[in-house]
Amino acid sequence: MASRECERAAGADGDWRRWGTFLPERQWGTVREDYSANGNAWAYFPHEHARSRAYRWGEDGIFGWTDRQCRLCFAPVFWNHRDPILKERLFGLAGPEGSHGEDVKESYHYLDATPTHTWASAVYRYPQAEFPYARLTAENRGRARGEKEFELEDTGIFDDGRFFEIEIEYARRGTNDVLIRVRAHNAGPDPAPLDMLAQLWFRNTWSWPARYEDAGEKPRLWQSGTSVISSVHPTLGAFELQASETPGQWLFTENETNTERLFGEPNRQPYVKDAFHRLIVGGESNAVNPLKSGTKSAGHYRVVMEGGGTREWVFRLCPKGSEPFNVEQSREVFEKAQAEAGLFYAGILPEGLSDERRRIARQAYAGLIWTKQFYHYVVNDWIQGDADQPAPPPGRGKIRNGEWRHFHAREILSMPDKWEYPWFAAWDLAFHMIPFARIDPRFAKDQLTVLLREWYMHPNGQLPAYEWEFGDVNPPVHAWAVWRVYKISAARGERDRAFLEGAFQKLLLNFTWWVNRKDSEGHNLFSGGFLGLDNIGVFDRSRPLPGGGTLKQADGTAWMGFYCLTMLGIALELAPENSAYEDMASKFFEHFIAIADAINGFGGSGLWDEDDGFFYDRYMVGGQSHVLRTRSLVGLIPLLAVEFLDDRLVERLPGFRDRKDWFVKNRPDLAAWITWCDHCDVRKHSLLALVKRERLIRILRRMLDEREFLSPFGIRSMSAAHATEPFVFDVDGVRHCVAYSPGEAPSGMFGGNSNWRGPVWFPLNYLLIEALERFHHFYGDDLKVECPTGSGQWMNLADVAGFIARRLVALFESNASGIRPFEGSSPRPRTPDLVQFHEYFHGDDGRGLGASHQTGWTALVVRFIEDVRCR
Repeated sequence: MASRECERAAGADGDWRRWGTFLPERQWGTVREDYSANGNAWAYFPHEHARSRAYRWGEDGIFGWTDRQCRLCFAPVFWNHRDPILKERLFGLAGPEGSHGEDVKESYHYLDATPTHTWASAVYRYPQAEFPYARLTAENRGRARGEKEFELEDTGIFDDGRFFEIEIEYARRGTNDVLIRVRAHNAGPDPAPLDMLAQLWFRNTWSWPARYEDAGEKPRLWQSGTSVISSVHPTLGAFELQASETPGQWLFTENETNTERLFGEPNRQPYVKDAFHRLIVGGESNAVNPLKSGTKSAGHYRVVMEGGGTREWVFRLCPKGSEPFNVEQSREVFEKAQAEAGLFYAGILPEGLSDERRRIARQAYAGLIWTKQFYHYVVNDWIQGDADQPAPPPGRGKIRNGEWRHFHAREILSMPDKWEYPWFAAWDLAFHMIPFARIDPRFAKDQLTVLLREWYMHPNGQLPAYEWEFGDVNPPVHAWAVWRVYKISAARGERDRAFLEGAFQKLLLNFTWWVNRKDSEGHNLFSGGFLGLDNIGVFDRSRPLPGGGTLKQADGTAWMGFYCLTMLGIALELAPENSAYEDMASKFFEHFIAIADAINGFGGSGLWDEDDGFFYDRYMVGGQSHVLRTRSLVGLIPLLAVEFLDDRLVERLPGFRDRKDWFVKNRPDLAAWITWCDHCDVRKHSLLALVKRERLIRILRRMLDEREFLSPFGIRSMSAAHATEPFVFDVDGVRHCVAYSPGEAPSGMFGGNSNWRGPVWFPLNYLLIEALERFHHFYGDDLKVECPTGSGQWMNLADVAGFIARRLVALFESNASGIRPFEGSSPRPRTPDLVQFHEYFHGDDGRGLGASHQTGWTALVVRFIEDVRCR
């Protein structure tokens, strides 16, 4: 049975990717729904509008189910008889409302899932007291940046177990046939009322121009039996929702905006999107359609649950005309789907894992799968607006993304976080695909390929960053992800050279864009902007610098060295079957050497500081160079550019070999950056790295010092030494200061919703660990360093990599006190089998920070769990 899921994921057993948990968890407050004059997406479409206003580009709900084009959607809705609105979607703070940026204020976990969504489960905690919408907003607005965020758990609303623990499960019977189970448990001591609505609706595509295959003719839902809703859609076909238990009533309305409530304008027809709120909470009996038809429907169930009691509802979404619902058969389907999921992961996860580590890995994979969502955004249409809709304000294309009119997305994409970041981010997605390659290599390759397609990549070769500003510059990690996914899938016998070659051709365009745009002076010292590290620098590196200066970035230059070596590796892989790639390999080999020479020696010392033994950015102004002595990841990123070159492979590529030998002979000044194996009987191996052995040892001395970068839970993003020795730099009489800040962001730079001045971040830790392993592959036991610095304990670099990885895994494991560090001291209900994967972690105590469900790149922890060195 384990192989069945592998066959489905590979596409060998029908179209199992047509349906899944693809429904976004937040559509309001997004750029694609923002038609404002000033680009304030949060203010233009706030949470208060979401229940009454039809979306243009997507939908949202709690743990929903939809097809891959988000046409027909299902999601449960709840009401505790105290809230002013139905709990139809997850609530959180808009970016300007939180003291540290946008923040979901709910309690939920993704529990399990398979790659093709044959099985998926998640749990949501719904308070029995009135949900504190206003208090959460007011408390966080009033808090300073130095204070902790005020969370839902801090209100005391979960005290004494006074909440409903609601589990939602999906089990597939076939490609178009799914069973849905909603199980509610009263965790409190007293009886409590609960309404549950099984909501089925169509995304509104009929109100917009019929430019897409899912637009045009209006679909329809209607009641066709006491326990059945039928549907028909012009492209999806006919489906029905069967209920195991007849609801108290079936409700129908239209998924169209209540313009009267929001804008004071008459509605075009009487039944609108918020009808169920108005009926159930407000008692408006005429709000719903008495003819039992529309584009939005729900089966309404009302119960009073005893303390400790449980109630269950089961539904089936299937093609119209399927056999009637069978309760006993449904139980078998759920049991079989869950069992198949267990067998699938038994074949993925190594034997010998503890139960705790197995749970961590399963939930990390579950979060990755649940965080895939339907993403629709056509920039040209968004800028121009739609017929029969209010025209966008003049100059709309100048607000953001005006240079990306070619961009056309209508895909299932992997998101960083389905609520806080419900849009793709290019460098996040690259990291997501590393664990995805283990469970679903087809999806991983498709995701990396689609971002390189002509309707995503800019004609100039730039990759889109994220929807808030496609033109921002993320680190160039896409090639690395392509190369790693290729090798991971090749290890499973799937050496997909067509994927690798196709990606390489597009990556050449992207590499050229980097060279032309980010090395304007041609010195092989690159700028690049903030490069995904938000507030790590002295200045906001994405904006013009104060005093009219320019920046030579250690990280920008190192990323390009890293990019060169990745492209070199790919070219050498492709060259044995096509000699044209030997010339490409030579190009990237020589370009890397030039970058290595620049970062280490341009103008005398490049970006290396001999006194400190570290790489720093240099600020250039008025013909003078100023060293920005902030010890941060910026100075560690040069470690990432390292590649082991096997001369036995080179001998099989005469074109590359001859060019390389010519270069070594005729440019001995640059060839010095090649390290030859000095412990081999015959010279067969060489190392290409930005950092030679002596400098490597000096950098690692700082990186492995617990007073600097080495935290109890991985490598910090900034040296803790800056806590007592902040870096201060004056420009035109303005004082700029950078200090170690292990928790939330101390400044509002980049919205203040992330911090690279101290916390531990998984993506860079992962790359550093990989680099250490590559260095060890060359140096072996001939190179050992003290780890931690000053401990008297000496390790080879592979052991150092394992040492750091174990500290990262420890974030999620129970310590001697039974506490898992990521939980911190939060009063949230603790359950040993529920894990959260945060965006980043406190540099001292490991507390989870930032987005609370960013399983995306934090799911990299599974790669460490699966590594035997972390046992």
